[in-house]
Amino acid sequence: MTHSPLSITRRHVLGSLYARCEAITEDVPVFITPPLGQGERSLSGHVNESLGHYADAFTFHLPDDVCKQLSAGYYSYSFDYEHVGPVVKGEARTIRLSSVSLIARQNYTKPAPGGSPAKDLETPSDLTSRT
Repeated sequence: MTHSPLSITRRHVLGSLYARCEAITEDVPVFITPPLGQGERSLSGHVNESLGHYADAFTFHLPDDVCKQLSAGYYSYSFDYEHVGPVVKGEARTIRLSSVSLIARQNYTKPAPGGSPAKDLETPSDLTSRT
């Protein structure tokens, strides 16, 4: 299985944790987590900041198919982290990532044509029999 690197900005991956997360200095494991209740997470690769300090991007080293799905928005992110540094009143503590989980998004179920389900239950013959 070949691994393709995929680089994504730290701000996109971390979201609201961006300002609090310290730089990654070593490889951090990446797990694939299926949708709720559909199996256990499995190790798929790792992430690092191999582009250097000024690039401000994470580089994911994952199998080709996972990279394609990740770049297409098929996964959302979840993080395991630890707090580092002293507690300062009024400020959020700095964090260090210990692992990243990619959570497969639920497939979108298209609504039935014709509007709401209540309309589908009442047919014209049902309406005429009540009068």
